[in-house]
Amino acid sequence: MPPKDPELIALRKELEDLIAKCQQDQKSKQDKTIEEISNGMADVPKCKLATKKMLKGHINKVNSVHYSGDSRHAVSGSLDGKLIIWDTWTGNKVQVIPLRSAWVMSVAFAPTGNFVACGGMDNMCTVYDLNNRDSNGGAKMIRELLGYEGFLSSCRFVDDKTLITGSGDMKLCMWDLEAGKRSSEVEAAHCGDVVSLSLAPEDQNIFVTGSVDKTCKLWDRRELKCKQVFFGHEADVNSVCFHNSGYGFSTASEDKSARLYDIRSDQQIAMYKPPNTTSGFTSCGLSVSGRFLLAGSDDNSVHVWDTMKVQHNGTLNGHENRVTSLSVSPNGMSVVTSSWDMNVRVWV
Repeated sequence: MPPKDPELIALRKELEDLIAKCQQDQKSKQDKTIEEISNGMADVPKCKLATKKMLKGHINKVNSVHYSGDSRHAVSGSLDGKLIIWDTWTGNKVQVIPLRSAWVMSVAFAPTGNFVACGGMDNMCTVYDLNNRDSNGGAKMIRELLGYEGFLSSCRFVDDKTLITGSGDMKLCMWDLEAGKRSSEVEAAHCGDVVSLSLAPEDQNIFVTGSVDKTCKLWDRRELKCKQVFFGHEADVNSVCFHNSGYGFSTASEDKSARLYDIRSDQQIAMYKPPNTTSGFTSCGLSVSGRFLLAGSDDNSVHVWDTMKVQHNGTLNGHENRVTSLSVSPNGMSVVTSSWDMNVRVWV
């Protein structure tokens, strides 16, 4: 271990004191907690989601899954070097796309369903056109977006022409897919890997990112400037998901908690913990109403909470290994999860 630099220790202490002061100021402005406000509300019924379809086809760990805008098709990416496009209603494979690199960590479906993107340890983002075929009959690769110095950890389509990516080199990049080049980037968007990002439901110019540096940041893509920073987590923020109202977002973290942040009050308004706090959370999603928060966990299950009453509502059991990713369908009717057990499950 290198010797501890006293100046660095002093600076870190100063930073921690500043963050603590900010949190104290926020708390002093908080007149009521979410539990107090929702005290008179009726309890929400138990979440009774069950596995409707078990999607089998991968032969290695499945790292990521994402719904298309039609709430029917989903894409999954696995360490077997394949992307599979699923019809979640029938359980059938629509397309299997072989990848050049097996180390896929993130996948994204364009809202229109025309394109999928993926990336990982190959330090680039690859975009496929599902409506056109290459000479081998697979989906045609239309873009390889290069220029990362670290792995690609997250990507999301704004529309068919624009893609946002976050990576292990702390960069945020905005891509113009028609030109095949970067339209803008932020060199040090966070102080660690940008692990997750989520776009606001109404205003697609606003998005939120989660990072290994334990913070979440709110961005405006028109200027690509950070508008707000949210503290609270004590370990990596593995997943962020915007609330349907656009006024808040949920997070899932390695610190064994999920949280709800309010953008207008600029602070955390609720913390959700499972009955047995043994495992960290890998992914999260909110129901369309925002009343249920779902979080995929290292304990092989998906935990569900009532967001208003901050009560644990139940678990979705079935996976036999770590749940790596979770996506709620845009119409709110189903949830799709992926796991290291090589399976993808559709819960209805």
